[in-house]
Amino acid sequence: MFSSKTGWLSGLVVAGSLVAGIVSAVADPIKVGIANFGEHPQLNASIKGFKKALADNGFVEGKDVVYTESHTNFDASLVPQMIAKLQAENPKLIYTVTTPVSQIAQKALAGSGIPIVFSAVTDPVAAKLVPSWESGGDGITGASDLQDVAAVMTFAKKLLPNAKRFGIPYNPGEANDVALLEKVKEAAPGAGFEVVEVGVDNVNDIQQRIASLAGKADVIYTPASNLLQPAIAAVSAAARQAGIPIVNSDDGAVRDGVVPASFAVNYEQVGENAGKIAAKILKGADPKSIPPSRPAYEDHSPLISKKVAKQFGIEIPASLDDCKCFVD
Repeated sequence: MFSSKTGWLSGLVVAGSLVAGIVSAVADPIKVGIANFGEHPQLNASIKGFKKALADNGFVEGKDVVYTESHTNFDASLVPQMIAKLQAENPKLIYTVTTPVSQIAQKALAGSGIPIVFSAVTDPVAAKLVPSWESGGDGITGASDLQDVAAVMTFAKKLLPNAKRFGIPYNPGEANDVALLEKVKEAAPGAGFEVVEVGVDNVNDIQQRIASLAGKADVIYTPASNLLQPAIAAVSAAARQAGIPIVNSDDGAVRDGVVPASFAVNYEQVGENAGKIAAKILKGADPKSIPPSRPAYEDHSPLISKKVAKQFGIEIPASLDDCKCFVD
């Protein structure tokens, strides 16, 4: 009788332990590592968007998921160490921000079974993170920040309805500039634009080359060029003298009162795109089955400086009155 009662009590204890273990297992939040290249407003925005999308998909921070964030202050030599530390925590997924971090993580985590979701990667195919735009890679996929040129042209038409000639300065010696020019040429007919290109391979030639667009272009789009963006003030001054409005690829120059308008990728939205992908993977999807996302029109944010627009002689259409995209 005593033995039977002891067995019964032992059974209760074992059962209780099992239940407690199951409850604990269910209650423990999953771990997600975040590998950032460095502190930067756009990159930080992509992390914010990533977390938001996961929360919207049922992964609430602190309850369903916990994050370990790390960055290397833009020192690529420290990235392998950062990835190794995140991997040691045995996360269910690692979110990598920027191309170099994603490339190093892809090599370091190969065969580990830890999926990678990237963002702030301009061309994941060229970076060999994924085999194509139609498919994810082995254990990796994510969200690109590649600017949609057709979307830029759509905005340019909204701002300047009568514009027909799309001027684009570019550096012939910069591969990204040349590739973008080709995309502009592809998109232009569908947007109702004729492309007028001008090569600029030296900052000292900016005034002369931009001036050459006078009477030939109705709007100038300045791409994210390593030569042109640092000299955007000179580009803008020359364009204003030539009487041609500018749409820039970065909104910083609009906020600084240098150019009248920009149409830039919204990095928080890029992060959200990545977060939606991560949610699918955490729910069991194979990264290989998820194509990398590209920003659509709605993933970009317009910004217009009323003050500078007036200086360029731009009359802002009523259709943009409610865009909530004005400064000053």
